Amino acid sequence: MKRHLEDLRDGASLGEGSALSWMNEPCEWSVRDGLLSMTAPAGGDFFNDPGSDSVVATAPFLHAVLKGDFVAVVRLSVEMAAQCDSGCLMALADESNWAKICFEYMNGAPTIVTVVTRSRSDDCNSKAIEAEAPYLRLARSGSRFAFHYSEDGESWELVRYFAMDVPDELKVGLVAQAPFADRCQATFHSFDTSEEVVADVKAATIVK
Repeated sequence: MKRHLEDLRDGASLGEGSALSWMNEPCEWSVRDGLLSMTAPAGGDFFNDPGSDSVVATAPFLHAVLKGDFVAVVRLSVEMAAQCDSGCLMALADESNWAKICFEYMNGAPTIVTVVTRSRSDDCNSKAIEAEAPYLRLARSGSRFAFHYSEDGESWELVRYFAMDVPDELKVGLVAQAPFADRCQATFHSFDTSEEVVADVKAATIVK
């Protein structure tokens, strides 16, 4: 398991040779004591509205490049104030093909939300949760993907199982969003990945 945040030094620089890269690097981000905080700018989001031709890909996205089957897990907390303030785990092939699972402020409650985009975005609110710093997981096996969440890092619940026709190589990482606000800060406590064959992406316990 690659523990990406453990490789980062305190400050606001990834450092030479880092396995992580920015898309839409934010003005405000930093690492302190192993925690990475990033602030989404006003309107920052990833969403291809199914009711129009709109394509929004403006949220900060810190990612690694993963090839083939993988499991990615993050733990995060979000300063929620406005509708859809969120932090996410996302896999992206290009702006027309991506998927994310988010810890999001929805209708007054912290909620697990997923979006799968195949040209246009398919948005799904899963359930409101009480955890202040939940875990989000994405597993891939070929063209099959699954999103899970956990409130304690031990017991996992499947929230979405889906297919995407995407290349072997994907950008996988962390997103902060503020689609209807001036800003939103998300703090990532961990970001771990493993590039191994996954027997059943839907399983609560991943078998490799």
